Amino acid sequence: MKSYVGIDLHSNNSYIAITDEMDKILYKKRLSNDAELILNELEPYRESIVGIVVESTYNWYWLVDHLQAVGYTVHLANTTAIQQYKGLKYTDDETDALWLSKLLRLQLLPEGHIYPKEKRGMRELLRRRMILVRQQTSSVLGIQAMLTRYENVKLTGQKIKSCHKKEDEILKYAKDESVRLAVQAQLIHNLFLLNAVFVYLFQIQNPSDLMCERVLRYEIILHQYFFLFLKNL
Repeated sequence: MKSYVGIDLHSNNSYIAITDEMDKILYKKRLSNDAELILNELEPYRESIVGIVVESTYNWYWLVDHLQAVGYTVHLANTTAIQQYKGLKYTDDETDALWLSKLLRLQLLPEGHIYPKEKRGMRELLRRRMILVRQQTSSVLGIQAMLTRYENVKLTGQKIKSCHKKEDEILKYAKDESVRLAVQAQLIHNLFLLNAVFVYLFQIQNPSDLMCERVLRYEIILHQYFFLFLKNL
């Protein structure tokens, strides 16, 4: 007999459903998000389990890793591509878990990519860096807004970004001391965050791809700007 597992994953619990080749329910239960507990509950069905479907939620890494570590074939469900039963007025976690197991049995499951565990850390770091880059843009816009609002001075984003060693050329426009301190703090904060990301990237030996190498070179430049800025405060 073959069995199929669907796991409706949430932040602190998971609803697990196991069905056979005729969609008969062999097991259904809500469990806390404890890897050992989940593995123990699956163990009696281990020999018959063809595959396990886990929803592609924000917190799927830990569960997929533990399942794969003990030899289960794991599929990551692309939830945005899954169409639920048409005309179904009400769904719950049990229905979702059973639907996942059925899609797996029918070989109709839209799957997401399970990114290699050893590369996720670098990807996460690059994501954080991109967030900081967006924060940098926000900081620049904030500085522009303050100077325009208080002094009717319009500076380009490029001028603000390239102000290393020439911060006074930006700060001189802020006549009010409090506004000047606000602009200065934003410049320091922005460069400090980018430097922090550089420190992590610098510790990574032998970047695995061209993107990492390019990012690393870019962060080296930002790192130099950071210390020049602090030196001249």
